[in-house]
Amino acid sequence: QVQLVESGGGLVQPGGSLTLSCTASGTSFSGWPMAWYRQAQDDERELVATITVGSTPYYKNAVKGRFTISRDNAKNTVTLQMNSLQPADTAVYYCDKVSDLWPWGQGPQVTVSS
Repeated sequence: QVQLVESGGGLVQPGGSLTLSCTASGTSFSGWPMAWYRQAQDDERELVATITVGSTPYYKNAVKGRFTISRDNAKNTVTLQMNSLQPADTAVYYCDKVSDLWPWGQGPQVTVSS
């Protein structure tokens, strides 16, 4: 059974940075386009960034220029570097495939607040 494990969340002041990491047991990321999603309290889960098998990224407009998605297939990890964080980035963050999703992981809480 596939189990996704995300890490790296926390509390940060506006303008700060965090790095989220995702790995999995029971599967390999290498053959799949991967994505980071987030869900703020009382909101729907939304797509934040994707990365193709060939490492071409795509970003939601609201995070473009601030977030960087990357992958290391050898380590079976997907990373989201988040800079210039804003209160609107506060959410639980999840990684998964772009489609035909695996079961969601726990997701780290990211809180941006002064």
